[in-house]
Amino acid sequence: MRDMTQATCPAHAPADHPTLPAEKVGVLLANLGTPDATDYWSMRRYLSEFLSDKRVIDYPAWKWQPLLQLIILSKRPFTSGAAYRTIWNTEADESPLMTITRDQTARIAEQMKQRYGTAVKVDFCMRYGNPSTRSKVREMVEAGCRKILFFPLYPQYAGATSATANDQFFRALMDEKWQPTARIVDPYFAHPAYIEGLAQSVERKYAELESRPEILVCSYHGLPRRYLLEGDPYHCQCQKTTRLLKERLGWADTEITTTFQSQFGSEVWLQPYTVEEVARLAREDGKKNIAVIAPAFSADCIETLEEINEEIRESFEHAGGKTFTYVPCLNDDEAHIAALSTVIEENLGGWLA
Repeated sequence: MRDMTQATCPAHAPADHPTLPAEKVGVLLANLGTPDATDYWSMRRYLSEFLSDKRVIDYPAWKWQPLLQLIILSKRPFTSGAAYRTIWNTEADESPLMTITRDQTARIAEQMKQRYGTAVKVDFCMRYGNPSTRSKVREMVEAGCRKILFFPLYPQYAGATSATANDQFFRALMDEKWQPTARIVDPYFAHPAYIEGLAQSVERKYAELESRPEILVCSYHGLPRRYLLEGDPYHCQCQKTTRLLKERLGWADTEITTTFQSQFGSEVWLQPYTVEEVARLAREDGKKNIAVIAPAFSADCIETLEEINEEIRESFEHAGGKTFTYVPCLNDDEAHIAALSTVIEENLGGWLA
């Protein structure tokens, strides 16, 4: 609904001019997305939208779509739905990613209200599924947001995450007759406040354990290696995040490592693969006690709660590993909300007093 609490007509406008809401600045957080439910058709709609994105799978449509629609989507919605059911927030009837992103948005909105009053409207959207980017841009414009700061919640930039979120935002702007001024938040993979939040989460988790893990595995979502060779900076930014985290913790190189998870298809992806590396650490290096963190995810989701905590944990234990500790994503942790709010305030420079 339009916010008409301070709606006015432009100065010197005729009496029949429509009223306009008071001008605001919008902050639109964006995450990957989530199915609406875990049944076959809900999963199929979500997976079809996700896997049809040319930023995610860049094969020619004539080659990819028949394979996707006729083979992959005839089976994968069942297995993906089963995986989602193991982590589903049954109380709210939604995925953990939706719950966490909503909580993050509410806490950031409170931070912005304390600083800027009612001049800033904070909301969130999903690249795939609901709430859609287009619907949230429309709501912000109707609420009087003449400026919008778009914030993809991916610390490291990748074409398959940050860029496609930006693409969808730009498409939404194309629908607006009176387009708001727009800014895009840069990747924050090296921001001191983000690194501090990661470090605190590791220190807090380690303090809870009876014995210290022998190594911390920083598991990032994977990409085809070809993307790196074509200029995508994701791999380098992941490596830098790990290095900065190591330096902040004051650790040796042997206490932390970088790996990549969630491979799909037959191409060679960024390596080492997490699922194989944790097994090698147990089998060849004799590491019986490890911890895993997922610095590329701003919120726990299917890739962390199900893939890391089940598939990757199982790989480690089957190879002889004994103690597997998962360090949760930053989610709505106080340090994370402070970091995201700091990034937002830095990017609002010049727009608000």
